[in-house]
Amino acid sequence: MNKNGKFISTILALTIIANGAAVGCTKKSEEKQSSSSEAVQTTEPPTEQPTTVPVYDSFVPTPDGMTEKTQLWLRDNKDYIGWIRIKNTYVDYPILKDPGEVQEGQPYYKNEHHDPNSFYLYKNFDRNYEFAGSLFMDYRNNFGGDENAQSENIMIYGHNMLNLTMFGSLRNYYNDHSFWENASFIELSSPYEDYDYVVCGNAVTSGYREDGFIYWDMEELDTKEDFDYYKSMLREKQVFDSGVDYEYGDKLLTLSTCYGASENNMRFILVARRLRDGEVAGDWSTIQRTDEYIQKQKEKEKTTKEKS
Repeated sequence: MNKNGKFISTILALTIIANGAAVGCTKKSEEKQSSSSEAVQTTEPPTEQPTTVPVYDSFVPTPDGMTEKTQLWLRDNKDYIGWIRIKNTYVDYPILKDPGEVQEGQPYYKNEHHDPNSFYLYKNFDRNYEFAGSLFMDYRNNFGGDENAQSENIMIYGHNMLNLTMFGSLRNYYNDHSFWENASFIELSSPYEDYDYVVCGNAVTSGYREDGFIYWDMEELDTKEDFDYYKSMLREKQVFDSGVDYEYGDKLLTLSTCYGASENNMRFILVARRLRDGEVAGDWSTIQRTDEYIQKQKEKEKTTKEKS
């Protein structure tokens, strides 16, 4: 796929990206800040529970291929792009596609100016202010009906809420390294199809461009060099090893949220790959693992037998 111009504006936020840098838990800046007193405090839970939207569990594809479920959501918000669910977490939400740069004078977007990847930071599904914001997809991603044209790396951003809403429950993955074993599979629906993913990578990394790993600018991993670089950086910064094999040609899903104190501008990203032919969500015996992981498991079993 052709790469679009890589530009993202900086935003005051808890989770997402910024002006060529990943957004943060800090104030507007692509440069590191030495004073924490000016950091934006965005780690408080919302004063009210986020609005609950109904789930349409059953649907029949329409003639044009777009699901009835999607058409229902699009009636309320034209930016609806899909649904994400992770069992054993609080993640069970609609996903909105960021509209990109929004100019003033558009009633649909409250007549406000918004930089790319900023509108839904503090807007709910109804486009009204809500501290928790919405889960939203990077404006540069393609997640349409043509799978060959879909972005190799779907990027979704969400706040790390203390009450575990939005992407708040993702911190369980790094607080308890065994958590992923019970929350390994991710369901992601496009307007046309339902997909299953398995957690394959993760990382704690900086949200500053100058620190090197600019993951938020890597939606299109359309060369082996780009894919292998992304993978190597994840392995270098990983919190735990799921042992899941992923290689160039696999479709990835990256969930990005804030990590740690706001002034540190750190991110936790959880990466999953779309299931391959023959793999079944929930059935680990069908999931392809790395040779390294298989060898470690054999050595672990051997050691256990010798001790018993």
